[in-house]
Amino acid sequence: MLALLHTSPLHVPVFDALRDEHHPGLALRHLVHEELLTRAGHDGPEAVADDVRAVLAGAVADGARAVLCTCSTIGGVAEAAGAGVPVLRVDRPTAAAAVAAGPRVAVLATVASTLGPTVSLIEEEARRAGRPVSVRTLLVEDAWPHFAAGDTGEYARRVAAAADAVTGADAIVLAQVSMTPAQRLVSTAVPVWAGPRPGLAAAARAPAGPPRPEPAGPRCDSGG
Repeated sequence: MLALLHTSPLHVPVFDALRDEHHPGLALRHLVHEELLTRAGHDGPEAVADDVRAVLAGAVADGARAVLCTCSTIGGVAEAAGAGVPVLRVDRPTAAAAVAAGPRVAVLATVASTLGPTVSLIEEEARRAGRPVSVRTLLVEDAWPHFAAGDTGEYARRVAAAADAVTGADAIVLAQVSMTPAQRLVSTAVPVWAGPRPGLAAAARAPAGPPRPEPAGPRCDSGG
């Protein structure tokens, strides 16, 4: 069984659909803890480290062979928790793929607390690959209220418009799972990457045992 740690219930059907399409038969258990993102956004990711460890320990006790953290803000904290099974960040394969695409990476987010962890992850993957990277960030501030209100269509349109306005980049990273539907709406020629499909693929491959980083997956270009 693969456990998924979410900070929004809206992510559950996204990953169920990806499982049904690409990994039929894979048993998923969804753990939704919205308060972790709220607190991490206010006090920083380390403020929720103990709670994340407790959630992961419960998942392992319930039989999880691996855990996929789908929240970019707390992904680093989850990955470092030492749960005894692989704990993967949904955005690690995306970060690796963006680095491979070229040295100029633009990161888009709709929640400010996501930017720092995502930039750090991309820089880490660049060091791992021995590649130069320059990361710039863009906060799409007017989008998040639409997601919070349940208007995911307008949310995606605003994210897509922001991505289309990016120039001078070799890759664009959508830093949050919630932003993934914007991939279907962009018109930019710059590759636009999001985490759900390659992240779930990496977690599905994860063997039982000590956590370890997974290689980059293919471009996620189906909106999942």
